[in-house]
Amino acid sequence: MLTRDTRDPASRPRLLLSLLALVLLWPGIQFSELDLRVLVTSDSQSEMGRFVAAFWPPAHGDEFIELLWQATLQTLAIATAGMALALLLAVPASLLASRALSLSAASRAGHPGYWGQLLRWPVRGLLIFLRSVPEIVWALLFVRAVGLGPTAGVLAIAITYSGMLGKVYAEIYESVDQRPAHALLQSGSSRLAAFCYGILPNVAAELLSYTVYRWECAIRASVVMGFVGAGGLGQQMDLSLRMFAGGEVASLLLTFLMLVLLADQLSRLLRWRLA
Repeated sequence: MLTRDTRDPASRPRLLLSLLALVLLWPGIQFSELDLRVLVTSDSQSEMGRFVAAFWPPAHGDEFIELLWQATLQTLAIATAGMALALLLAVPASLLASRALSLSAASRAGHPGYWGQLLRWPVRGLLIFLRSVPEIVWALLFVRAVGLGPTAGVLAIAITYSGMLGKVYAEIYESVDQRPAHALLQSGSSRLAAFCYGILPNVAAELLSYTVYRWECAIRASVVMGFVGAGGLGQQMDLSLRMFAGGEVASLLLTFLMLVLLADQLSRLLRWRLA
């Protein structure tokens, strides 16, 4: 039998936090009108069965395969180009938004650097704004500005993902041991050199893993934005759904699955190479 001295001292706080989570979860379930019982009704099951049955067999005609190949390449191009543009803004913004290279943080006195904060907070505000607007909204805006096609998808991914990447990169810089970079700064090194030799070697694997993950998310986003005319697999899937071509939709979904598996294996390979 457990005595008072051998009990886990954190058991009561954990229990209270669990109860609090349940209390907060219940209103969310009510507001979302979640009712799982509708999934087990006979009408719902028969309707879902008919819907799934229409996807078999997947379309595999020569003409459609060629169209599928072109849409797949366009989806990869949209995601890759969008990520490349996002990195052009995210990398310098993350360096400005992070305190890792702050001279005041590196100083022994530790006094706050007011000029650094005056620059840091506007950059952080910009990153918040860029990632707060969903990419589908940016895509709708750019479709009106530049017309239908992959350009709208590239620009939408570039804007939204620059905010996401910049924010996470800045946090990654601050999460590692700051002493090597601070020592370089105190010895008169430039901030760029302190970053390259004091921070980057410790965060390279994590940065690369997160970047590849975001590239995978960009592939998914490009598919979704295709429904508003941004090209790629999403636009072709929208056309197939409108024509009730279930076999074509199945082939598109299988292709999308292969792209996600490719991104996952690429992430594993790159992390293994940097380990």
